[in-house]
Amino acid sequence: MGTMKLIGVGADGKASLPELYRRWIDESELLVGGERQLAMFPDYKGETIVIRRGLAELVERLRHETRRTVVLASGDPLFYGIGSYLAGKLPIEVYPAVSSVQWAFAKMGESWQDAAFVSAHGRPLTGLVQRIDGRRKVAILTDETNSPDVIARYLLEYGMTEYEAFVGEELGGPNERCRLFSLEEMAEAEFLPLNIVILRQTAPSPVWPFGIEDDEFFQRKPDKGLITKKEIRVLSLSALRLRPDSVVWDIGTCTGSVAIEAAKIARDGAVFAIEKNEQDIELCRQNLRKFRVDITLVHGRAPDRLDEFADPDAIFIGGTSGAMAPLLDVCCRRLKRNGRIVINAATIETLAEASRELGERGFHVDITLAQVSRSKPILNLTRFEALNPVYIIAAKREGEE
Repeated sequence: MGTMKLIGVGADGKASLPELYRRWIDESELLVGGERQLAMFPDYKGETIVIRRGLAELVERLRHETRRTVVLASGDPLFYGIGSYLAGKLPIEVYPAVSSVQWAFAKMGESWQDAAFVSAHGRPLTGLVQRIDGRRKVAILTDETNSPDVIARYLLEYGMTEYEAFVGEELGGPNERCRLFSLEEMAEAEFLPLNIVILRQTAPSPVWPFGIEDDEFFQRKPDKGLITKKEIRVLSLSALRLRPDSVVWDIGTCTGSVAIEAAKIARDGAVFAIEKNEQDIELCRQNLRKFRVDITLVHGRAPDRLDEFADPDAIFIGGTSGAMAPLLDVCCRRLKRNGRIVINAATIETLAEASRELGERGFHVDITLAQVSRSKPILNLTRFEALNPVYIIAAKREGEE
């Protein structure tokens, strides 16, 4: 198998390709690409393969190919394209075209080295809002399902009115169109299938520092204390050792305070939360909208429905509903290598049970007793009022770093 060539093509097809690239295509014996890219070369004389789905099958076929082969892709194949996948598995040389992102920022007259990049192409929108929130400039790759109007309506659900949107359609092609919208305007407009969205901040986004005050959360009334208190929340999240791409479970999420702060840390990962109380589920949804966090939230009693969640890097357990052993069976089996489990316990009985069950499953346990008091005014003086003590149980599997 010789070295293949992966050539990026713009919306204008062969018109902007260098003469050398055209010659490589004309002299090849096999041309591989999507239907749109192959249609740009109607006079090609060799064999063609249409890329549909299943890149693994395509790689296996190309691995045994001895003919001169060229693969076509859109724009820069290494920017959210097939180039990264193919280059890691085949001997292939990559020759990019101007990407849609470069075109879009050029049309806006904006620099793009300080922009964030997210993709809604071929993937659900879940989690997109926290990846965008607070960024000054964001480029969003779209598709026919997650079109600019759908994305606008999604962001407006979370109150993101401080952005304006530039939409570039068929950039570099004969039907090129560029427009600037408010998100409300973009939600009502129609677009050509090939487009890219650039969000640009026109006003500051709300700032929620780590350790959000308890009173900022919607809570059940009159039992307003049913929340993981700020101080305990901060210590518990620290014990989880989250990364930007962590997958997190929050079991017994209640008002969602831990899940929300976890999602802001793991904004490139994913958060899954479960809650048995229907009233708390609705409060949690209100908090998610307020704090601009989009997670997978289900109504149920763990360990039921945990099979719907992706395997976690970190698990927070705020309540077990008396099902500690079966819950830990699932959590310990599904937890990824070097993952962590953190349990909050308010009683010594729960502490003893959690420590014993985790130890029997091969986990090393560290326990912190958090006893927190907050200042309260009394006339012109100050006193301290104690919160309920909480045991923070942090567990990792023995022998793992």
